[in-house]
Amino acid sequence: VYRAGFAGDQQAYNDAYDRLFAALDYLEERLATRRFLMGDCITEADVRLFTTLVRFDPVYHGHFKANRNKLIDMPNLWGYARDLFQTPGFGDTIDFEQIKAHYYVVHEDINPTQIIPKGPELDNWLEAAGREELADNGPFLDGTAPGEVRAEERVQSGHNPLYPA
Repeated sequence: VYRAGFAGDQQAYNDAYDRLFAALDYLEERLATRRFLMGDCITEADVRLFTTLVRFDPVYHGHFKANRNKLIDMPNLWGYARDLFQTPGFGDTIDFEQIKAHYYVVHEDINPTQIIPKGPELDNWLEAAGREELADNGPFLDGTAPGEVRAEERVQSGHNPLYPA
């Protein structure tokens, strides 16, 4: 995503764009038959991919010109991202407004006006993912899910559909 977004010429952008969507297509296919990247439980690979996917539609699609399609147009990746978002310790720490503000304000060379887009609508992150049948157990297998996010670490009200204003 960053290679496309910060490409210095058309060929570099085209190469990065093709590489990005080849990787997303591979992941889309892989996630058709497994709940998480490596199988039945969450691993570090899922945590790392989640941070990219949660930013894809709000930022990367427009800001970095990664616009072949949106995350919501890739059913397996979209379901996977929502599945993780609704898992304790993932979505309850995401601040979509801060994410957008950071990228659209900090990258003055890409967005010199520093205008932050109002969209996209993000309430759909709470729609059922329906991926439970792809794993034999819960996302933590026999492990213990993380506890509630401490109050001082919660995302501010209104910035996340899990904590509406």
